[in-house]
Amino acid sequence: MYDLNRKSILEELDNSVPCKGYTEIIPVSLRSHPEKASIIGKWKNKERVLIFSSRGINFRTRHLMQDLRTLMPHSKAGRVRILTTSKKKQDLYMWLSNTPQGPSAKFLVQNVHTLAELKMTGNCLRGSRPLLSFDPTFDKEPHYALLKELFIQIFSTPQYHPKSQPFVDHVFTFTITDERIWFRNYQIIEEDASLVEIGPRFVLNLIKIFQGSFGGPTLYENPHYQSPNMHRRLIRLSVAAKFREKQQVKEVQKIKKKGSKALIEEDPTEVVFETPAEEKPVEIQLVKPESKPIVKDKKKPRKIQRKKQKKLFRTEASA
Repeated sequence: MYDLNRKSILEELDNSVPCKGYTEIIPVSLRSHPEKASIIGKWKNKERVLIFSSRGINFRTRHLMQDLRTLMPHSKAGRVRILTTSKKKQDLYMWLSNTPQGPSAKFLVQNVHTLAELKMTGNCLRGSRPLLSFDPTFDKEPHYALLKELFIQIFSTPQYHPKSQPFVDHVFTFTITDERIWFRNYQIIEEDASLVEIGPRFVLNLIKIFQGSFGGPTLYENPHYQSPNMHRRLIRLSVAAKFREKQQVKEVQKIKKKGSKALIEEDPTEVVFETPAEEKPVEIQLVKPESKPIVKDKKKPRKIQRKKQKKLFRTEASA
């Protein structure tokens, strides 16, 4: 059965608005069976998801929020909320909260890639209801089971929602790898049920789970979490340690080069064969030494005479 909340499938398609990465597609099964479009259901679950952010976010975070609003037609004002915050304009944090009772979870968002960046070949109908696929680890540990219920309340589109389409043509996957939750969005191909990625994609690193909404007693704290400041500090320390190691290696090499020269001990018998040089007597001159006669250069007057003749020739030639 196909779930519809309007009178005709054609009205649904006419009122839908295409967006980047999402193409208007009518499944072949509905084209061949137009009578299924007459089924009308009642919208019971009227909870919606509010997606908002704090100040200081960058352009990539804004694009990610827009992609999430596009993926979830039930996103607006409601009890379940997604809050994105940014610190130092480089660290992105995401809050998932069920208001007003709670619980809520805080994540560090890493490896963010929006629809505009990926430009994948997959596409799906805007407003279609997604399938949610969870890793088996979500059922093994209690804090992951709590996060699974929170993800279901946020990302699953309510049945018969006015802004939703009656098709299931894409799937949201939540995979746990390296103590992190990896989010992916895939299109479901009707012919062979293969998957083609649409986007966006991001990784959620769990920090804490709180009992209340955006606060309260801590239910779980991730022991494997490392803050971005600590991560950057460890990188700087490792670079500094490598630099110090190189300097120590250079100093050791210099010491080895100096120590490689073998120092020969003095031989006491060498002095036996040395003969002292004869000391010359010191002569003191009491009489002023005779001055040497000055010898005049005979060629000098000839040179002067030649220079004068050259100057005369020059003056006559210029006149």
